[in-house]
Amino acid sequence: MAKRQSKTAAQQCRYYEVDNIFEYMVEVYINGNFTSFRKLYRELNKETRKDFIAFLILECPPQYHIEILQETV
Repeated sequence: MAKRQSKTAAQQCRYYEVDNIFEYMVEVYINGNFTSFRKLYRELNKETRKDFIAFLILECPPQYHIEILQETV
């Protein structure tokens, strides 16, 4: 199976059949699926990664900000 990379948020939403890929990624992290979270993050293109970080800061519960940011780096 080919690796998925440089995908937009809309492409990821369609592929994973979710309404919001960013919410899905946060839920995956909160549920403890760190490997899956890293895989999802790496599939995003550069601009979408920036959008995810903005979503994280604005929409995600504050107790997860540092943990998720450290996981993305």
